[in-house]
Amino acid sequence: MKNKNLLIAVAAIVVVALGVYRFFVGNYNTIVTYDENVEAQWAQVQNQYQRRQDLIPNLVATVQGYAHHEQETFVQVTQARAAAESFAGAGVPKNAQEMENFQAAQNSLTAGVHSLLAVAENYPELKANENFLALQDQLEGTENRIAVARQDYNKAVQVYNTFIRKFPQSVVANQHGFEKRPQFAASQEAQTAPKVEF
Repeated sequence: MKNKNLLIAVAAIVVVALGVYRFFVGNYNTIVTYDENVEAQWAQVQNQYQRRQDLIPNLVATVQGYAHHEQETFVQVTQARAAAESFAGAGVPKNAQEMENFQAAQNSLTAGVHSLLAVAENYPELKANENFLALQDQLEGTENRIAVARQDYNKAVQVYNTFIRKFPQSVVANQHGFEKRPQFAASQEAQTAPKVEF
């Protein structure tokens, strides 16, 4: 009888220990999977921004061929591109400030490209140039890809953040240093509706 009770107690301890082990290992592995998905989605965001940065020198060179006296715009675009490129290869932003810095650099580059395209409006022969039109189309496509990559990244971050904040997964996340990841947010300019005048 004593041996039977001892065996039952040992079996109960083993079952509880296995349950606790499976809980921690299972949740840890799920967090790692979600974290890796965030990393993969961030790599896609970086990939699309890099594609845009690679197109810009060709666009600048094409516009420069027609608009020699627009030097200030060319310098602005070049500086913005260098600032945005400084984030290339950087990992996923760890906090809201890092994400804000990344977005500010990308927004500056976007503004520079818009300025460059505005310059082109003053040169009808440039607007009709095949190289310029092809580059403009590629930039437009890239901007769409960036939007999709950012959306996919935000979805991955939402899944990850939700999982690590729920109890009891939060216990495992806190034990192993998994922290909430920042998401992309719309810029301040996007918060204000543009004025349309007829």
